[in-house]
Amino acid sequence: MNIGLVGLGRMGNAIAHRLRERGYDVIGWDHQERAVQALAGDGFRVAAHAGAVAADADIILSSITDDAGVRGLFYGADGFFSAAVESKLFIEMSTLQPMTVRELADAAEARGARLVDCPVLGSIPTVREGKLLALAGGHADDLERARPVLDALARRIVHLGPSGSGSAMKLSVNLGLAAYLQALAESLALGRRQGLKIEQMLEVLSEAPTANFMLASKMPVLKGGDGPTTLDIGTLRKDVMSAVATGALSGVAMPVTAGTLAALSAAVAAGWDGQDIGLLPRFFDEHMLQRFAT
Repeated sequence: MNIGLVGLGRMGNAIAHRLRERGYDVIGWDHQERAVQALAGDGFRVAAHAGAVAADADIILSSITDDAGVRGLFYGADGFFSAAVESKLFIEMSTLQPMTVRELADAAEARGARLVDCPVLGSIPTVREGKLLALAGGHADDLERARPVLDALARRIVHLGPSGSGSAMKLSVNLGLAAYLQALAESLALGRRQGLKIEQMLEVLSEAPTANFMLASKMPVLKGGDGPTTLDIGTLRKDVMSAVATGALSGVAMPVTAGTLAALSAAVAAGWDGQDIGLLPRFFDEHMLQRFAT
């Protein structure tokens, strides 16, 4: 089976290697030429554009940054829909607004293709180990067709409902993550202003009722060290903005989210958008408190 893959960043590159390890023939493309060349250098087949990927593959995975980019990927001059896509299956792994996914699923069906949304929870090491948590939305029979490919990447596949359900779940998860990070930033800042040391607070927080896997994984960064970028601040801000837009359409008030989005936006404006989310508390302590004080 030929698998197409569009979006060859950190996650996409890891997905390509994992699928090849599991015996799939992968053809890839990315709008960044250096990402395409990196994949080609590892012996993968690469395409000239997204439409060529769709034409060559039976199942096409895509994982890129935002809703506008995904729409361009499908509808653009050299996009997926520029090819004959009848009988193709698209697995959309980007973190999108549910309404975008529903629109794309309808457009795919109108062309004789099918689409499932399947964003994932996990990072690069999780991909390499095939232990992602896949959040799927779409028709059950389409998910069954996608399952062998997803099984190569995920320890578990959760079918959450019709098109857009997987995306709704991913936004809900990332919204909670962002709010937790902002609460953590404020907690640490409060303690520091009262004379506590970061190491002391983190030791206690690691055993507090709010302790979680994210806190444990970001502990070296929170203590001032370095660590790998699993999710950058700019992308998390985009996800929170998507959650706000979805909430507005659904009539959901989000007062906590408003403050969280303000902090994320300030970090992006200050040039921290490419930094790992574990650095948000550091940004808040070094920059935001001065703003509030003035």
